Amino acid sequence: MAELTLRKADQPQKGKTWPKPAGATRLREFHIYRYDPDTADNPRIDTYFVDLDNCGPMILDALLFIKNNIDPTLTLRRSCREGICGSCSMNINGLNTLACTKGMDDSSGAIKIYPLPHMPVVKDLVPDLSNFYAQHRAIEPWLKTTSPTPEKEWTQSIENRAKLDGLYECILCACCSTSCPSYWWNGEKYLGPAALLQAYRWLIDSRDETTAERLENLEDPFKLYRCHTIMNCAQVCPKGLNPAKAIAQIKKMMVERKAA
Repeated sequence: MAELTLRKADQPQKGKTWPKPAGATRLREFHIYRYDPDTADNPRIDTYFVDLDNCGPMILDALLFIKNNIDPTLTLRRSCREGICGSCSMNINGLNTLACTKGMDDSSGAIKIYPLPHMPVVKDLVPDLSNFYAQHRAIEPWLKTTSPTPEKEWTQSIENRAKLDGLYECILCACCSTSCPSYWWNGEKYLGPAALLQAYRWLIDSRDETTAERLENLEDPFKLYRCHTIMNCAQVCPKGLNPAKAIAQIKKMMVERKAA
């Protein structure tokens, strides 16, 4: 029988409440998940207070304020700070999103921050995305051709190029896949929304010449068909993409392939 609750050793405990910044008159409270694999301690939830007069408006600004001024042991990923790299994806107030594009003013009360759900945690807010990246590589996200390589480039009409809009913009932040119940329970077999969105991006690329091979690679009870169109993926995507729609289009291609 599946275990649907956290083991006692994995249940977060109440952690430390850190002192409020001295002299601050405008404060915002943060409850942040902490986990250190080098200790035998349970995960914990630490409480911090951020001085809004000395901090930028985004959640990432607050996390960096905490790391730089209060607790240097806080561990997180971040890079571009522009919603481009996807590094700072995490669960903020119950929603998977990017800390760099999520404003503190978007919610009231204490802000609760956890790592992306249902993923192994490396430390604090850093999940282990090894399986996620391996699945992305498995769909072979590059142009595959059989024709001789042209002297300059593979050309594409404006109309065919437009078909890639809403697909190529994916930044592999994993917000969609880690919001998907099917991926939670079948993450080792089901490719998940992000990988399948990218699979469709190459399936409909007019320059790619291995459509049949790509579809054959997806013909599996788990790789594709665990999607039940719950739409969590579209709800949380920070780039406004719709992986569920792309997955539905792949299923349609599968049907047409069998009927041909």
